[in-house]
Amino acid sequence: MSIPQSGGGPIERYEQLAGYLEDGCKPKDDWRIGTEHEKFGYCKDTHRPLPYAGERSIVAILEGLRDGHGWDPLVEGGNLIGLTKDGANISLEPGGQLELSGAPLENIHETCDEVNAHLADVKDIADRIGVGFIGLGAAPEWSHDEMPMMPKGRYKLMDAYMQKVGTMGRVMMRRTCTVQVNLDFSSEADMVQKMRVAIALQPVATALFANSPFLEGKVNGHKSWRSRVWRDLDADRTGTVPFVFEDGFGFERWAEYALDVPMYFVYRDGVYHDALGQSFRDFLKGELPALPGETPTLSDWADHLTTIFPEARVKKFIEMRGADGGPWRRLCALPAYWVGLTYDQSALDAAWDLVKGWDAETREEMRIAASVDGLQAKVGNIAMLDLARETVALSEAGLRARARPGAGGLIPDETHFLNALKDSIDSGKVPADDLLDRYHGDWNGDLSRIYEEFSY
Repeated sequence: MSIPQSGGGPIERYEQLAGYLEDGCKPKDDWRIGTEHEKFGYCKDTHRPLPYAGERSIVAILEGLRDGHGWDPLVEGGNLIGLTKDGANISLEPGGQLELSGAPLENIHETCDEVNAHLADVKDIADRIGVGFIGLGAAPEWSHDEMPMMPKGRYKLMDAYMQKVGTMGRVMMRRTCTVQVNLDFSSEADMVQKMRVAIALQPVATALFANSPFLEGKVNGHKSWRSRVWRDLDADRTGTVPFVFEDGFGFERWAEYALDVPMYFVYRDGVYHDALGQSFRDFLKGELPALPGETPTLSDWADHLTTIFPEARVKKFIEMRGADGGPWRRLCALPAYWVGLTYDQSALDAAWDLVKGWDAETREEMRIAASVDGLQAKVGNIAMLDLARETVALSEAGLRARARPGAGGLIPDETHFLNALKDSIDSGKVPADDLLDRYHGDWNGDLSRIYEEFSY
């Protein structure tokens, strides 16, 4: 989850709320790719999750990256809670999941180099202290009580609130991981088209990257349990945001939606102030119970936007949020899939043509079916496998049209990063299917085998 936002002065006019989003518009030549991915750390000898502090811990990993690989520390309340370097940051999810939020980069070759370097650095430190990291959408065995809570004020407040809304918020916080990509837009119209394609096709990403068929040591009946968790978390701030498809959608409509999402906190001078369930509209009027008389800054608005969790969301960029965390190879495939679909206009138009006739009910049914059945999902006459094949082909065409070379020009474009997805389409199997085959096959129900065979 996000670190505190900064750099925004007082909000003096309502128009600044939508204006903040509109300020993200960039000419196409300035579009960048920001990839985020999370992974679970564990002790190799016990397979137990890492505590925050100690010889084998989250802090030990962060300190190793700080001292051995040139990262600068981020500290809250005297606790090391993150790192930053060269436009990227490393942060902690509530249960100790380690997240790389990558720098804004020009192409997938650079993104994959960044991912490879990060995972190699983490493995270097982890191997020395007997720690492993694994990419899955949900913790395969660990219970809620086994997962530590990281010492961040934001998470303490969220943890309390999650018990009052939905049933799975605390599962999401402690026991899920994702891979995401952040993408730019050139104008309000471009943002609208990209958001509509993003929301409609997010179930395809969920299906292709489904990688969480286990929870608490048992088969859970879903290819993506992580996606199932998000369906019962907090209806005020999650879902497929149907208004995105209505006439008149744009930056102002997104701002209105965000204003109606209850607040979590206000961050002031290193302290998170409890504003749980309170209204940003009241904050604009200086009537926020948590901070009476104070009015918000654009930094507060930026923080509030990070507490909204639909399947795709708008900040100063669009964030694709539908995929499970996964194996090394797929961490590069996720940005490749969405860049190919959205950074080439012909591919984007063709993707919109595929989904523009769907209604809100169809989009929601697709989301549910993807989490349960992965590529075998069907909704009406829509077969997920066929849709995945069509959209990956469109993405491949978009990446070929972009023609961004790598390896000093030896690789002509970014299309090879889709190979993992093409393999899944050819076989009809995604990572969750492979895990289930192993569990019911040579593992003979011994889920502990997952650590040795699927860790980074």
